[in-house]
Formats: sequence, structure tokens, C-alpha cells
Amino acid sequence: MTDKVSHQTPSGTEADPFDLLVVGGGINGVGVARDAVGRGLSVLLCEKGDLSEGTSSRSGKYIHGGLRYLEYYEFRLVREALIEREVVLDVAPHLAKPLRLILVHSPEQRPRWLIRLGLFLYDHLGGRKRIPASRAVNLQSEWPDGLIKSEFQSGFAYWDVWIDDARLVVLNAVDAARRGAEILTRTELSGARRKGELWCATLRDVETGDWREVHARAIFNGAGPWVEKVLSSVDKVNSGSSVRLVKGSHIILPKWWTGDNGFVLQAPDKRIIFVNPYFEGLALVGTTDVPFDGRPEDVKIDQGEIDYLLGILNTYFTRHLSGSDILHSYSGVRPLFNDDDDKSASAVTRDYTFELDTGSKGGKGKSQEDKSTWEGAPLLSAFGGKLTTYRKLAEHALDHLVPFFPKMKPAWTASASLPGGDFSGRASSEWAVSFRQSNPWLPEGLAEHYVLCYGTDAAKLLAGASCPADLGAHFGGLFYEVEARWLLDHEWARTADDMLVRRTKHGLFLTDDEKASVETWLTGIRGAA
Repeated sequence: MTDKVSHQTPSGTEADPFDLLVVGGGINGVGVARDAVGRGLSVLLCEKGDLSEGTSSRSGKYIHGGLRYLEYYEFRLVREALIEREVVLDVAPHLAKPLRLILVHSPEQRPRWLIRLGLFLYDHLGGRKRIPASRAVNLQSEWPDGLIKSEFQSGFAYWDVWIDDARLVVLNAVDAARRGAEILTRTELSGARRKGELWCATLRDVETGDWREVHARAIFNGAGPWVEKVLSSVDKVNSGSSVRLVKGSHIILPKWWTGDNGFVLQAPDKRIIFVNPYFEGLALVGTTDVPFDGRPEDVKIDQGEIDYLLGILNTYFTRHLSGSDILHSYSGVRPLFNDDDDKSASAVTRDYTFELDTGSKGGKGKSQEDKSTWEGAPLLSAFGGKLTTYRKLAEHALDHLVPFFPKMKPAWTASASLPGGDFSGRASSEWAVSFRQSNPWLPEGLAEHYVLCYGTDAAKLLAGASCPADLGAHFGGLFYEVEARWLLDHEWARTADDMLVRRTKHGLFLTDDEKASVETWLTGIRGAA
């Protein structure tokens, strides 16, 4: 095996190969790409659709420890996830913020002592620093207006971290690119075969149909729900692992309570449902856990899931909520590591595992130490995982590849800010005030939006602008041409959905005609190119 570590972006030819080809532009793929390029590897990432188009933009928008996972004794996973709450607050303070959650006690679901024990562990497993400790609350005293039904008197307050999941994905990709990685969206891996100590991979542009052949010393398969499909496209690789696909759906409604806190509601099936503030005046409710056996790209909410979520809401809140209150919904498919076919969907582990294939004489080549069994370039596949632990998954993935790249630099991402997240020791709120004062001409709410999405890069986005006319065309709400051009030039956006659904959440607040005007503008841009 070679010990070469590249320092310039290679051409991808056999004579000048990439060190690592990453397949998948979800959170795990971009996390590995960013970590790898920062350790000195040359990286090419391909994604068959848009960044975060699948599961990674359809989460509950949480970096959380997984309180419920304690019931399944997954203490290592919970500890790792709790530590990551503090990390993301450090490296992406513009995207992440602590969120107070009120767990309504329902005695018939879990006894009070069990919840207290779980919260005690939650407070202490992860070395909590900035996140407040949990405490008991009187629900009727805290909401004397009768928000919560009178039979629910007590609850518990604890904290997790809210995050814009799709932007977390994009900013990992942006940072990887700034450090030298090549990022190709709308580009699928059509096939790969070993050629000596290299992979020869065929990539296809799904929009133009153009083909590109690239060579790499290693492949990381981070395709999430499509991990097995990717494996099937690789010549002479047999996997012994698999994923179970589980559908999770959320509904978005007008927010019906005061305060910035969210709620955690216990369901009759022992699951817990989150009810959170979601941007301006909205509430996000989810998620469900439904086994799924279709194509991940076809996933959508069904009436049973809607009834399930509304039924839980109406169990706890005095205000009756119905289907007519639902403004939007979305569904995602979570690829959970299939460790036991007999487990219910909600009991399947949210942990991750890896499978390393080296074309070994003895089979899959899971042994990193026995180099005598290596016959070809490595293929590392990730099974399972969750948004919260993506950064640790990336570290562990690269640990598996150290034997193939012994000159690889050490792990570094725990303290490195994501783009826009370096406020030079100032609080993000303090920097936001300064940014607003420097740009008093910005329409109401726009400065706050730019800081939330772009952090310190907001100043770059507005470079040269000094009056509303410099923002360009106004598509509606807080969406202006200057931001659209930034998304095109710096974040791989190509369609209206890329901009309105994933890079931003403007689509929640624009009319159908306003959304259509974005697509019309994009058509004009493409025609002028």
C-alpha cells in the first residue's frame, strides 16, 4: 500500500489519482470529505443529487444525546452524542443554539423515577459545559393559560441543541472545497473496479449524461439509504452488512404557544415526539418510525402518520389540532444498521458501523493489521449513523484508513470552525448586532437571516452592497438576488428547491408564484451562461 499523501488536487488519472473518492453528499459523506482533506488527503466527492437532498435535510433539526436510547443501554452512543452538542455550539454558533425542552410527564408511559434517572445520566454522561442542567417543572404554573391539559401537572425541563441540518451539510462541503476537495453534485457513481492498488471509477453527470473516469486509492461509501446500491455497483465486492430503512415524517403547523421552548411528548407506543419552534411563527412536530421498503427517493408522509402525530398533540394540548392546521410536511428515510431483524423500527440502534473491503484473500478484509491479506485498494462503507454523530463517524472512518495512508495527519475537526462560525471570541448575537449596525439599510429581518445562515460570511455575501437596490431582484419574503447568486457561486445550488428548501427555508414563506419567479430567474441565468 502507498503512503502517499497529496497536497494538490490531482487530475484523477491513473498517474495522478485522488487519495479518496467519497460517494454520497449527505452529512456523513461531507463530514468524511472535510476531515480527510484537512488531514492531507486529496478528495473527490460525488453526489447523485443535491447536497443533503435525502435524509440529511429531513431530520428533526437536532443535535441531541438521544434520551430514549438510554432505555436500550446505548451509553457509548449517548455519551458521544452529548459531547457533540458542545462541539457544534463551538464550531457552528451561527447554525446551532441550545433549545429548552419540556418533557411532559405521562405516568402511564414511564414512571417519574425512571425519567429522573435518565435525565441524571443525560446531565452527566457527556461532560456538560454550556448546556444547563435538567430540573422539574410545574406545567400548570408555567403555562397558567391552560395550554396543557389539566391532567398533566408535572414535567421536566432539559436542553438539547437545535441545528439547521441542511446548512450543516452544505457548510461541511464548503469547508472541504476551500481546503482543496473537489465536490461534484448531480454526479453518480456508475461503477468501480480495482486496478492494482487503485480504484477505477466511472462517474456520470445525471443532467448532461457526460461520463468521467477517475482513479482513487480508496473509496468511502457514505450513501446512506443507498449504501447497498453503491456496493452493488462495485465489481467483486460482497457485503455482509445491511441497513433497515425506516421512514420518519414531520408536520409543520402555526406555532400555538408562547416562549422559545419545545416540548417532548410520550406516545402510547413508548416513543417520544418532539414539538419545537421552527423559524418565525411555526412549529415542527415529529417524528414517526415506520418500516419502509420502497425507493428512498419516493418517500412521503401518509395519513396514518398524520393521524398518529395529531393524536399525540391532542392528547396533551387543550387546543384541538387537525389536518387543516398543517402547512407543510416532509419525510425522510433513515438507514439504520440492521443488527436484528426482529426489533421494532423504534428499537433499532441509531449507532453506526463500518465494513472494510480490501479484496482480501480471506474475504471482506475487516482486519487492518494483517496486511498480508490485502490484495487491492480499500472500500470503506458506513452503515447507520445519525446527524448528531456525523463528525465522530468521520473520525472513526479515517481511523480505519490510517493503515493505507500512514502519513495522514491527526484528527482536527473538534475545534475547527465551520465557514461563518469564527466570531473571533465574540458571541454570535454580539456579532449579529454589529453586522446590523454596519448595514442599517437592510430590510427588517434580513440581517438576522444572513447571520443565521452564513455567519461571518454574511459580510462577504454583501460585499459592495450599500443600499436596497444593490440586493437585486426581490423574489419575496427575505429572498433577494444577491443571496441567490451567492448560493449559485459558492454552494452548488442549481434549482429553486436547492435554494428554497435546502440552502435556506425561504420556501416556507413564499407563495407559489414567488417560488416560480425564482425558477424563471434561474432559467434566464442558465440561458445567459
